[in-house]
Amino acid sequence: MSIISVLTPYPVDKAYDYVLPPHMTAGVGSYVTVPLGAREVVGVVFGAGEGKTDPAKLKAVLAVHDLPPLSDQHRQFVDWVASYNMMPRGMALKLTLSVPDITKPEKLALGYRRSARPEDIEGIKPLYQKLWSLASEDKPEKASELARRAGVGVGVLKTLVRQGYLEAASLPAQMPCVHPDPYRSGAVLSPDQKKAADILLSSSAKPILLDGVTGSGKTEVYFEAVAHCLKQGKQVLILLPEIALSNAFLDRFQSRFGCAPALWHSSVSASRRKTTWRGVARGECKVIVGARSALFLPYANLGLIIVDEEHDPAYKQEEGGFYHARDMAVVRGHLSKIPVILVSATPSLETMHNVWANKYTHVTLPDRYAGASLPDIKIIDLTKDKPERQRFISPMLKQALADTLSAGGQSLLFLNRRGYAPLTLCRTCGHRLECPRCSAWLIEHRSSSKLHCHHCGYHAPIPPTCPACGDKDSLVACGPGVERIFDEVTSYFPSARIDILSSDTATTHDDLKEKLSNIRDHRLDIIIGTQIIAKGHHFPKLTCVGVVDADLGLSGGELRATERTYQLLHQVAGRAGRAQEKGTVYLQTYQPGTGIMKALSAHDRDGFLSLEAKARETSHMPPYSRLAGLILSGRTEAIVRSAAQALARSAPHASGLRVLGPAEAPMFRLRGQYRFRLLVQADKNIDLQKMLKHWLSGHKLPGAVRLQVDIDPQSFS
Repeated sequence: MSIISVLTPYPVDKAYDYVLPPHMTAGVGSYVTVPLGAREVVGVVFGAGEGKTDPAKLKAVLAVHDLPPLSDQHRQFVDWVASYNMMPRGMALKLTLSVPDITKPEKLALGYRRSARPEDIEGIKPLYQKLWSLASEDKPEKASELARRAGVGVGVLKTLVRQGYLEAASLPAQMPCVHPDPYRSGAVLSPDQKKAADILLSSSAKPILLDGVTGSGKTEVYFEAVAHCLKQGKQVLILLPEIALSNAFLDRFQSRFGCAPALWHSSVSASRRKTTWRGVARGECKVIVGARSALFLPYANLGLIIVDEEHDPAYKQEEGGFYHARDMAVVRGHLSKIPVILVSATPSLETMHNVWANKYTHVTLPDRYAGASLPDIKIIDLTKDKPERQRFISPMLKQALADTLSAGGQSLLFLNRRGYAPLTLCRTCGHRLECPRCSAWLIEHRSSSKLHCHHCGYHAPIPPTCPACGDKDSLVACGPGVERIFDEVTSYFPSARIDILSSDTATTHDDLKEKLSNIRDHRLDIIIGTQIIAKGHHFPKLTCVGVVDADLGLSGGELRATERTYQLLHQVAGRAGRAQEKGTVYLQTYQPGTGIMKALSAHDRDGFLSLEAKARETSHMPPYSRLAGLILSGRTEAIVRSAAQALARSAPHASGLRVLGPAEAPMFRLRGQYRFRLLVQADKNIDLQKMLKHWLSGHKLPGAVRLQVDIDPQSFS
């Protein structure tokens, strides 16, 4: 008997030794079932056992599974992700073993085919003969589909089965994206696009930033790299920050490659996830389009990684373990020696810093495709061009909507705030309605007649009286959400076709697809949307974009608030005038003289990045230093506060290192947990993870307090 080391997908930091019985064979990377405490769990063989324990005291492997082994590069990746992000190795492996019951045999669907009994087929009813003749001899088909093609009911099919003319057979699982056609003709590329595509196809050891203005055709350019990789028989991973972006993307992909890609995100059904996981592991699924978790699938032959909208904050995972998918994708490409392409019209400052340092190759697309011009951007000073009382659309923007409507064009009003109003307060006593579990105001949603917390999911009916003073009919909605803007616009233009596009109104893929189709086909005149509509969409008739509150997101003291606001507004503006008609964008702001507003109106992205870089360098913030966040949480405020203070007192002291805090987190109470934060700021030459590991390992926290480490934090909530 041999001893093997098995890592399990649980919060453990080491692989455990197990005995492999003589009748079993398992190599490094094999999936095995082992006993772990009272449970039987699936793990991965990470090497030979250490041999420090008497084999007689070791537990035995229970089963070895018929799955392709996890590759050397992927196991290295698991170890790297765990080490860099300071998470247990088992939790890093859990990102790969994310599909329940992956080792259980797949349930095969039942189909029907011809049986070997044709001798008296002429004697049965013509309707039965038609069904029998349509059935295949070797390829079974679902009963409903076969009956539909024959124009009969399923009952007729079952009669033929009973009589022996048809027989049941298992249907193999339908793997997605098995045969994409890389030789299929794509869009005709402009000279700039062709030049960019040629660079992507050339071998490069460095990651590539594909940097193009909105509407420049970046997707069609990187499709050339996808085709090149497929011709080599390798797999491609395309990361998208949001599920919403996949709808518009899928049609373009299918048109280019003749089939849909394999999808991977939280809304994919459990059975489809299992099929896709196996298809990826066997190398059968060739192109995977997914959210950040798709990076951890067990690829058999990965040849290219594309991170679209690389700047998007959705790539940062902050639940169940912290990591940044964009940065981990770069590492995954390095370990496997494969190209990584980062794509954006508004690259993050971290990515641009790597370009400036010559660590990344920079490929640019400076112009929109097919001669379309960038939109004009006009700043509306709300201190001068004031909306009517209890209204939020300025006279200038209202007139622009009217002009666009009369000209037969489309308009988009953007406000990144769901619901009707962000705050409900009592006009008698000033009481604000807050979530009982979070430090957050409750958001009024008129569509559901409820107050909602967007952090924990709590909701309750709107009370008839103030909970604090008991005054009746004293509660008033303050500020606008998209529902309130909808009411205002409807009152201005009662005959216009108006709709809201947000995660509340497009809860499924079908809902979203229908709404996007309504916009593209000009079945809507005015769209009121949140960030779900900000990027990745092409609406030919959309010529007017109004940003209701361009200052939203600039408050709160977040490190990246200005950068993210610029990126979001730039992307929203990019929806206007993408076809032949010129677009105009209106930004409503109370701060028209700020650098961000000037940069947006002048289309001076590089100037904005230069100013932002100088500000970060002056304050010694990333990318000119490194940060780590320490978040302590628990149900008793005093215990968590005391633990945070004790942790701060034990902080190390060294040159180039600062520990700030503890302080109450901006979201001080979240889902019933009180939260305190410490922020560690370090020079780039300091081994931050090593320092943190040494510090935290020597400090014992109360059992009621949870500590999370966030390397390279993207937000401070």
